[in-house]
Amino acid sequence: MGYDKTDELAVNTIRTLAVDATFAANSGHPGAPMGMAPVAHVLFNKFMTFNPKNPGWANRDRFVLSNGHGCMLQYAILHMFGYGISIDDLKHFRHVDSITPGHPEAHDTPGIEVTTGPLGQGFANAVGLACAQAHSAGVFNKPGFEMFSNHTYMFFGDGCAMEGIASEAASTAGHLQLGNLIAIYDDNHISIDGDTKCAFTEDVTKRFEAYGWHVQWVKDGDHDYQGIEDAIKKAKEVTDKPSMIRLTTTIGFGSKLQGTGGVHGNPLKEDDCKQVKEKFGFDPTKTFVVPQEVYDMYHKHASEGAAAEKEWDSLLEKYSSEHKDLAADLKRRLTRKLPEGWQEKLPVYKPTDKPEASRKLSESVLEAIYEAVPELLSGSADLTGSNNTRWKKAIDFQPPSLGIGEWSGRYFRYGVREHAMAAIMNGLAAYGTVIPAGGTFLNFVSYAAGAVRLSALSHQRVIYIATHDSIGLGEDGPTHQPIETLAHFRALPNFMVWRPADGNETSAAYYVALTSQNTPSLLALTRQNLPQLEGSTVANGIKGGYVALENKDAHVTLVATGSEVSLCLEAVKYLKEHNDVTARVVSLPCMEVFDAQDEEYKLKCIPHGIPTMSVEVMSTFGWQKYSHEQFGLNRFGASGAYKDVYKKFEFTPEGIAKRAVSTIDFYKEVKPLRSPIQRAFLQLI
Repeated sequence: MGYDKTDELAVNTIRTLAVDATFAANSGHPGAPMGMAPVAHVLFNKFMTFNPKNPGWANRDRFVLSNGHGCMLQYAILHMFGYGISIDDLKHFRHVDSITPGHPEAHDTPGIEVTTGPLGQGFANAVGLACAQAHSAGVFNKPGFEMFSNHTYMFFGDGCAMEGIASEAASTAGHLQLGNLIAIYDDNHISIDGDTKCAFTEDVTKRFEAYGWHVQWVKDGDHDYQGIEDAIKKAKEVTDKPSMIRLTTTIGFGSKLQGTGGVHGNPLKEDDCKQVKEKFGFDPTKTFVVPQEVYDMYHKHASEGAAAEKEWDSLLEKYSSEHKDLAADLKRRLTRKLPEGWQEKLPVYKPTDKPEASRKLSESVLEAIYEAVPELLSGSADLTGSNNTRWKKAIDFQPPSLGIGEWSGRYFRYGVREHAMAAIMNGLAAYGTVIPAGGTFLNFVSYAAGAVRLSALSHQRVIYIATHDSIGLGEDGPTHQPIETLAHFRALPNFMVWRPADGNETSAAYYVALTSQNTPSLLALTRQNLPQLEGSTVANGIKGGYVALENKDAHVTLVATGSEVSLCLEAVKYLKEHNDVTARVVSLPCMEVFDAQDEEYKLKCIPHGIPTMSVEVMSTFGWQKYSHEQFGLNRFGASGAYKDVYKKFEFTPEGIAKRAVSTIDFYKEVKPLRSPIQRAFLQLI
């Protein structure tokens, strides 16, 4: 079947909606939507299976707009197909509290799969979505029951192609032979700085071929609808490689400024808006016009998607009778709830149990719960033996053809690709059937910071296992010893940073991380052994902070995290013996969770009338909220055996005691001394 005037009309409607919305907002990027309208029309109307009335249907095709600045393309398409985006929503593009924000946000807008905008992130998210489909198919598909058969389609532009994260993710996808992933490259040779010849002249086709992708080139993306259709059809037939379709387009097609940087990031001028509409057969005096025949065509395709979902629902019911346990597991996963009683598998510890590094304690949690939480996928950025992220019986997630794993495998080998790992995990989490956890050194989570931020912004349940958490890693020295990292990630909204002090706190961290459906977590874990604490329990840990050692009439509160909690407990003894000072200790494994407790509880932990000193071998930035004085490390670390490094910076019972005494002396005349917990006004949420 060929293409007719209605197809042309639909394409030009996408273009004019993008022109009107960006003009009304006096902000935005009309160029990419105008140039990519033909491929968007062909893809959504001819290939993608989805139901706008139920955007979360499990086996829908996924679409990711990695060049998220072109989001009016997606908003226009979603509106016309009947998703919950009205014409008024398009008119409020880029307005405060609208569901059509300046870049796509998954939790705001129906039909948006992942939050994109920072270039290259969506590319890696799409790889994650494709991985999740391959894994879910490996687990649930049985003869006669293709429960997961969807494709992931993704648009990306020159900016995404330039970003390193896209290279990392493309390399990963090629290795994994993700035949369900089809990426369409908007080859328009324009970025904000103008023609890409000023900075980007590589052969992208050869690059993707080298990654192991199937590559095609459609040279006239402005007019060759049939060529676009044929290329997507061919890409779908390639099942052992991801596909990249290089699509040469004219940015801002139809504008006076088409093909230039002037149409990339600025609305069209009023006269240009009018001439574009006249050129495309629209009334230049009218705005936000969608012809009825375009609605009719798109709604017809949407109803086919609704029918496909009904078929899938019927298949699921038959599946339930033939594969009862798998079906029950699948239905439960789609609710995002964890299996009943899984938390009873979490390890608990007594003070007499042997000291262990918290990275090993984390491994013990994974070993204990992996069968009870089958949707948990672990992995590491090439540091498996150091991160302790793999349980003994784990099978790797790999293409079966390589002979080193299975699609149903639950251990991901991300390679030395921290940034792509984090963004791929965002895609995995967004798919809806799995919970990803991935490891690297805490210091190198900074390499992944762009994607970690999007985990928080897009409300994804992702777990970052970050080992070698301090100067306690020792000999590798300042290049590997994180100092500012926790302050950075503690500053992220909707993000939990855990630094457990022992086994019970590690179990508590996993409990909260896994039960928090819309908040990602980072677990900062030690290389060195830590003792099991006297006052520690899982119940205490899940409050984010608790009194680890209470002393009546204490002169000072020591508040600490991780390896410094046991150091503070030693310092309490030293203070009593050498200074006749009584101290109490508070463990604060997660500031964000502690902040959510009621004020009465927090003031029991960090009370009025007694000075508080924080102790953490990191930057002191942010600790003023919990302590009057801070003992930390506001410089880079040092190379050497970890005990020697701690001694150099006086993180010893004597060093803590010396500073505690100074704190007591400084505040003894301050009456009344308020707890640092109390503030004049509540923090903005």
